[in-house]
Amino acid sequence: MDFVQLTAECESELGEIFARIDRISYKNTEKVMRVFSNNRLSERHFNPSSGYGYNDDGRDLCDKLFANVFGYEHGFARHTLISGTHALNVALFGLLRPGDTLYSVTGKPYDTLDGVIGGSGEKDNGSLSDFGVLYRQCELVKTGTLDYEAIRNALLFDKSIKVVFVQRSKGYASRRSLPCDEINRLYEIVKQNSSAYLVVDNCYGEFCEESEPKADLIVGSLIKNPGGGIAETGGYIVGTERAVELAAYRLSVPGIGLEAGASLGQTKSMIKGLFYAPHTTAQALKTAAFAALLFKKLGYEVYPDAFEKRVDIIQTINLKDADTLLKFCHGIQAGSPVDSFVKPEGWAMPGYDSEVVMAAGAFTQGSSIELSADAPIREPFTVYIQGGLTYESGKYGILTAAEFMTK
Repeated sequence: MDFVQLTAECESELGEIFARIDRISYKNTEKVMRVFSNNRLSERHFNPSSGYGYNDDGRDLCDKLFANVFGYEHGFARHTLISGTHALNVALFGLLRPGDTLYSVTGKPYDTLDGVIGGSGEKDNGSLSDFGVLYRQCELVKTGTLDYEAIRNALLFDKSIKVVFVQRSKGYASRRSLPCDEINRLYEIVKQNSSAYLVVDNCYGEFCEESEPKADLIVGSLIKNPGGGIAETGGYIVGTERAVELAAYRLSVPGIGLEAGASLGQTKSMIKGLFYAPHTTAQALKTAAFAALLFKKLGYEVYPDAFEKRVDIIQTINLKDADTLLKFCHGIQAGSPVDSFVKPEGWAMPGYDSEVVMAAGAFTQGSSIELSADAPIREPFTVYIQGGLTYESGKYGILTAAEFMTK
């Protein structure tokens, strides 16, 4: 297989796609720069605090920067949020009370959120279900869009619905990811027909479009897009004033909220990560488009297609059988800057109903903005690729995976 020639063909055909990604990156970078300037970011904001963290204006400014960049006045970004799931846990427990209903309108959420909701069947583990929160869901229609009419009817007739939940990205599912304009339409329906909050799991989608979705809360992880490959941990929650206040009370304690919490020197990396985020996300999008076209030319089913509009950084490839899937992941690992000598295998990962293989030689453990590939080892043996801190390193990893498969 002549991968040099195949790579040249792919990159030539992707010229306009790459240019479009760069245009979005510039628009988002322009927005970040204006927010930093308008808020008078200064070196003094990088100073650490300890103990209670009272009067930490760097932490407070970091909160405001994340909120403003995403188009909101209120929000917070904290290194103490250990993952996107943790941030969602804080958001959902902040808004929901016993007897309320959590209504997922994108079908079943990703597997590890089951433990938060209580759908895993375990009892007395502190889930929402244990606290008397009810759950219902609405499937997407056949075209992969939200079932707006069913959602409107549910809101009109079930007044227990307190939170409408949207998972913007696909998780380990074959559905399409949702663009902001469809979520914005949902927001209008929720506000016109109920007093419910709209919560969006924004993971993997940040900076893929020129704006972020409208919601009462949008939630994500800093070791994905918005951390720019710089933040080494953390999450964010931004949105409307009351919803953010309730989430902040769950983050710390009622009555204190965001007024305390030592930054411990993490503020600089979080703000610097936000600065890099539009560009780094663009590198991941280019890597995904390249992978899509390369593997389509190699005869595999890919989604989304290389020339489709992208609304998140995830690329899927159906690899047909378990052996090919594992070879692909071995190649991604071998093409990584860290732990390239490791051979990933499937394992019974907590929260998943089948063995999962994960390949990621990342500078930050679990960082999904760095090139990684993971998959449940089950039919149709679909691998989920995301990340690429630079397009060049992302391309190298993808080509290494292809070479491992064709040896």
